[in-house]
Amino acid sequence: RDNDLVNLLWMNFYKKRLDNIPEKNDIKRYITKQYYGYKWYEIFDFFEFLIEFSSDYSDYLYGSFIDKCNTVLEKENSAYRIINKQFIPITNEIEIDAITKAIEVTAQYIAIEGANKHLSTALKYLSDRKEPDYRNSIKESISAVENIAAIISGSKTDSLGKSLSNISSKIKIHGALQKGYQIIYGYTSDADGIRHCIIEEENCEYEDALYMLVSCSAFINYLISKANKANIDLNIIPD
Repeated sequence: RDNDLVNLLWMNFYKKRLDNIPEKNDIKRYITKQYYGYKWYEIFDFFEFLIEFSSDYSDYLYGSFIDKCNTVLEKENSAYRIINKQFIPITNEIEIDAITKAIEVTAQYIAIEGANKHLSTALKYLSDRKEPDYRNSIKESISAVENIAAIISGSKTDSLGKSLSNISSKIKIHGALQKGYQIIYGYTSDADGIRHCIIEEENCEYEDALYMLVSCSAFINYLISKANKANIDLNIIPD
């Protein structure tokens, strides 16, 4: 495994030719020198590479590595935590749990794999340290809700607004609560919604994107729980 990691670092992280890789002691010195010369965000890049490597070997190794990294980040009062293999500027445990659970649970069902991809992309846009894309992060978060709402409503072609209106016939949601969801999410499918450029790029900030990712994740977790109670099979894609 050590050799595999060194080879992958040399080729895919440092972008160097494998036939020029130094001997064992020299490569260790090289990696150490590079590491201690990194800026803070480059260290995160390095660890994200290691996290990806660990995930390819075993769930235990991946999970253990993530847990240890997050323990150190918390101990050092870092403003970052690792979620879905990425460093995210978020420390609120409830928000972290909502996002993590939504990504993990949506990956378990065939019909809502689209929601999983949208959430993962939203997180990627949010966590990009060089060029964060908050507007598209918001759009991806909303699209994740749209995907699962359409599946539960029974028509994958329904708009988000229509799906939210039809959901009450499938799962039990209090009327006032459903109305609140329609107000929060339903506007996005209208002509004045974010996907129709009403919110300009410069008006989208980190806090906006984070709020939408957390709230959409929490709503998705809620919908999945309700769908399971109603015996709705989320492995079946409706017409």
